[in-house]
Amino acid sequence: MDKVTILLAAQVSKGDASAPVRQGELGTNAGSGQRPLSMTHSGAASRKASLFEQQVTAGFPSPADDFLKAETQLDLNEHLVKHPAATFFVRVRGDSMIGCGIYPDDILIVDRSLEATHRKVVIAVVNGELTVKRLHKSGGKVMLLPENDRYQPILIEDEMQLEIWGVVTSVIHTV
Repeated sequence: MDKVTILLAAQVSKGDASAPVRQGELGTNAGSGQRPLSMTHSGAASRKASLFEQQVTAGFPSPADDFLKAETQLDLNEHLVKHPAATFFVRVRGDSMIGCGIYPDDILIVDRSLEATHRKVVIAVVNGELTVKRLHKSGGKVMLLPENDRYQPILIEDEMQLEIWGVVTSVIHTV
């Protein structure tokens, strides 16, 4: 089962004071040399980048695009984090979700305030293990589906424990 590593959890969940954290594979990567990711609005200086007026052409470039004019400042928090108090970030390990554009070392933006409905990509805890999969609900059955044919779906049976931590809203990866 692929796993994700939590880098930073904002004060999240419905009624909880903080996100669940388990010793070992979860936490803030203290001592790993990695800086925690933060995209929250509270107390942090906002870093904005220029958003250009023209759109970039993926086909043949237009001669008019020689003069790009900065229209406004872009704050990624405003576009990627809709519910700051309920949002956390995870880094992906494994390749079970490559079919939907989630690759190893990608950073997922996860919103705990959204309802985990059929076909949503979710962060789930199955029998104590954290995973990212597509939620499938049909005929009273719940399954967690990988997006890679090398992996089998996880059928959630009565004796299994399932907790949905949140819905994946965005994926950040380098190209």
